[in-house]
Amino acid sequence: MGFDVASVRGLYASLGEEWTYLNAHDAPQVPVKVDGGIVRALRTANNRLSREESGSHRRLSARPRFEGDLYLAAARAAVADLVGATADRVVLGPSLEHLYRDLIRAMRPVLRYDSSVVLSRHDRPALHRALDTPAARTVVAEPDLATGLLPAGQYDDIVDRTTRLVSFPAAHDLLGTITPVKEIVSRAHAHSRLWVLVDATAYASYRLVEAEDWDADIIGLDFAALGGPQLGALVFRDPRMVRRLDALNPAAPEGSVLALESPVSAALAGGVAPLVEHIARLGGVGESGPRRARLKASAREVGRHFSQLARELVTFLASLPAVHVLGVSGEEGLDLEADRLPRLSFMVEGVPAETVQRRLTDNGLLTTLAPESLLLDAMGVREAGGAVTVSLAAFNRVKDVEHLTRAVASLA
Repeated sequence: MGFDVASVRGLYASLGEEWTYLNAHDAPQVPVKVDGGIVRALRTANNRLSREESGSHRRLSARPRFEGDLYLAAARAAVADLVGATADRVVLGPSLEHLYRDLIRAMRPVLRYDSSVVLSRHDRPALHRALDTPAARTVVAEPDLATGLLPAGQYDDIVDRTTRLVSFPAAHDLLGTITPVKEIVSRAHAHSRLWVLVDATAYASYRLVEAEDWDADIIGLDFAALGGPQLGALVFRDPRMVRRLDALNPAAPEGSVLALESPVSAALAGGVAPLVEHIARLGGVGESGPRRARLKASAREVGRHFSQLARELVTFLASLPAVHVLGVSGEEGLDLEADRLPRLSFMVEGVPAETVQRRLTDNGLLTTLAPESLLLDAMGVREAGGAVTVSLAAFNRVKDVEHLTRAVASLA
C-alpha cells in the first residue's frame, strides 16, 4: 500500500493551487471532517436526549442529558485511542496551557516550599510559564545548542528527591528534533517519586504516541495544533493519581479524573473524534475495525511519507551555502540521517528573516517568522535577526520542498 498524497489533499477544503502551506506548526489546515463535526455539534449539542429505557418501562433521566454529553464522551474516547490509553484517564480543557495551570493548582498538596519542578528550554514558552510556580523551586534542563537535542543524561544531576514534576516535549515544535522520552522518564523516576509530564503535540502531528512505551505519568495534547478545535487534553497513566490532588470540580464523581476538568465547549468537543478519525484515515487504511488498530496502520503508511519529507527538507536547505539550518548546519549538528520530524527553522546569511519570509510569500509559500522560543533565544536567533520556520503536513509533497529550496536559493 503506497501513500496517496492526492487523496489526502482531498480531505481538506482549503488547499488549492494559489498557496503552498508550509506552516503546520502555526496554522495547521483544518480537515473537512473536523469542520463537519464541529458544525454538527453546534447545531445539536443542546438537544435533550430522548427518554431512556429501563426494562419495559420508560422513564426520564433523573439528570437531564444532552447530546453535548455524548460529544464530550466521544472526545475522551478518541483521545484515549490516539495515545493508547483508556477514556477514564482523559481530562479535557479549553487549552493545554489552561490544563497545565490547573494541574499546578491541583498539585498544591505535593508542591511544598522544599520541593522542585524540572522544566526545560524545549518547552513552549506559554506552557513553561504555566508550570513555573512560586510554590516550588524551578530547575531548567538545558538543550544542546549545536544540535537542538535535549540530552537525557543531565536528568541524573538535576532531578533529586525534592523533585515532584518533570516536564518536557516529545519533540521540538520549531526544530523537529525528537526527545528521548523513554530514557528521560526512566532516569527521572529512578531519583524520586515524581510525575513526568510530556507535551506530545508536535510528536503526535507525525508519529503514533504509545503511552505504555513512554511510561510517562501525564501526556498533554493541543488539538488546535493538530488541525482540530481549540481544546487540549491531559492523559494520566493511572486514574488513581488524582487522589493525591486537590479537586477543581467538586461536582465530579469522587476519585475521577473529571475532578480536574474545567467546563469545555461541547460543540468544540464535537470536532475531536472526527480529528482522530481523520488521522486514522491518512494512511488509506479504510474506516472499519478498531480505531486504535487503524491509527497504527495509518501511522506506518504516513510515517514513510513524513520521513521522506524530513530528509528532503533538511538535505535541500542545508545544501545551500548561505543557509544555516538550526540544529543541523555546522560540524557538531550536521547529521542528515538523524531521525527528525519534517520541521525546521533556518536563517540566510546577511538577509533579515522578514526579507526571507517576504520572498517566500511572494512565491506563494506560507511560512512563519520563528515565534518566541526559549531554545531559539538561547541559540542567539533573536540577536541574529530572527529565523524562518517551516513545518510540513501530510498533504505536502516533495515538489513543495523543491519550490521552497529554489525560492531560498534566489536569496542565498
